[in-house]
Amino acid sequence: MPNPRFPVGEFKRPATLTDAERAAAISKIEAAPATLRAAVSGLSDARLDSTYREGGWTLRQVVHHLADSHVNSYTRFRLALTEDHPTIKPYNEAKWAELEDARTLPVEVSLKLLEALHERWVKLLRSLSPADFDRTIDHPENGTMTIDQLLAMYAWHCDHHIAHINLARREKSES
Repeated sequence: MPNPRFPVGEFKRPATLTDAERAAAISKIEAAPATLRAAVSGLSDARLDSTYREGGWTLRQVVHHLADSHVNSYTRFRLALTEDHPTIKPYNEAKWAELEDARTLPVEVSLKLLEALHERWVKLLRSLSPADFDRTIDHPENGTMTIDQLLAMYAWHCDHHIAHINLARREKSES
């Protein structure tokens, strides 16, 4: 039984990525909106408003969190590419997840946002030179991070939250 908090394991920050690892991470980000859409397909509002683990967010909040997080991430990538080691602003994910839109809005809104956002993000990522992946940001909580490390983290982030939803689906079908 996977750990419901970290069903794909905790993120391990790599020093750098190989070309193959980079391509795989970009492909994961590219596929994430469709994979997420499939994960929530057919779920009732009642199921979307249930949690994936005790004390966790609802499935609806997870979908909206992915949109919130990835909007922030896309901005961080663009800052890293256009500024010299910018300091990014973290945000309080838990408080964002408690806002009215994250608690009540249909997931379709965030699914559409993620589809468009990931299309742009992947286009940007595939346009980068190998040297671009060494560019850095200063994250006040995580220290200096390269674009390679951000890429690895957000590819993991896609798997991490989609696994929460799939875990909840499996548990429901087994009960």
